[in-house]
Amino acid sequence: MKGIEREEEFDRGSPPPFTLADARAAIPRHCWVKDPWRSMSYVVRDVVTVFLLGSVAARLDNGIVWPLYWFAQGTMFWALFVLGHDCGHGSFSDNQNLNNLVGHILHSFILVPYHGWRISHRTHHHNHGHVENDESWHPWTEKLYKSLGKMTIMLRFTAPFPLLAYPFYLWWREPGKTKGSHFNPNSDLFAPRERYDVITSTICWLAMVVLLLSMSVAAGPLRILKLYGVPYWVFVTWLDFVTYLHHHGYEERFPWYRGKEWNYLRGGLTTIDRDYGMFNNIHHDIGTHVVHHLFPQIPHYHLLEATEAVKPILGKYYKEPRRSSGPIPFHLIGSYLRSLKHNHYVSDEGDVVYYETDPQLSKLISKSFITEVFSSNNIFLPTKEL
Repeated sequence: MKGIEREEEFDRGSPPPFTLADARAAIPRHCWVKDPWRSMSYVVRDVVTVFLLGSVAARLDNGIVWPLYWFAQGTMFWALFVLGHDCGHGSFSDNQNLNNLVGHILHSFILVPYHGWRISHRTHHHNHGHVENDESWHPWTEKLYKSLGKMTIMLRFTAPFPLLAYPFYLWWREPGKTKGSHFNPNSDLFAPRERYDVITSTICWLAMVVLLLSMSVAAGPLRILKLYGVPYWVFVTWLDFVTYLHHHGYEERFPWYRGKEWNYLRGGLTTIDRDYGMFNNIHHDIGTHVVHHLFPQIPHYHLLEATEAVKPILGKYYKEPRRSSGPIPFHLIGSYLRSLKHNHYVSDEGDVVYYETDPQLSKLISKSFITEVFSSNNIFLPTKEL
């Protein structure tokens, strides 16, 4: 009991007693080294896997294989996204031309505008944990929340709809942000000097769309839907699921900041590491997220070692991820659903705020089909309210 009391007394929103430089100094020097050959080996591994899966599914072409293929291929699309994400951070190699080339190829293949998303994701990293300035899955303020229509709120907090959000975010962002497309070089997302980069990525995206349409004409739209369309939406589900859980859903409240209370270190400490079981290696340890947010220049293959090195410095500000009891991380479904049920908005005032719950929405979500299904299978396990 005493241990539990001490844990509850810890104020996660208090300024940490260490600096970013302290954390940086604890990480071994070799963890910062980017090996382009090693990075390319992961690209080759994933690309070969994608084409092998597609070839096998097309050859067998039966109702048992297709669902297995859709999940496996969608997971590999997500793995390709993570490698392109590393290119955008510059953790793939020290050669920016190589980073941009590989990033464009990988992201265009899965219909992501490389530079457009890279720039908005950079904004997210530079402002992580800031109520107003964060870019991805940022909290809604109470005033904004109450101004939105019921349909918008239900789509945002009722599974599976939030898991399908990413393509819409690319075109329109989300409530609380000025309208801006990741494809439009004149969007508020971008500085004038970035216009050419955005145009380049939009052209690459359009080229992939034309290729898919041409293949649909040649092979039939149903064939391309099965080979590419369904895996694409599995990839989108992975992306929305993982990125949401990196910033929400722990069994303990994490702060959001404004004004003078926010800084880069405190914002980074609001991110959450996750264990994805058998998928950790497949999607390049993206679940090792705290160190990635603090130091996005570290290659993914050094994140685990860097995290172990920095944990003594972070102390209680680092939360150990709950380990998956098996190869499939079913426990994360419960974390995700709990967060949708309880994490709805933050106060309009205050420089250190926490998610609050709309009781009426929480009741509606509890009655949703997906929540009831997972409750009956003991995957959604109600715990103390967040």
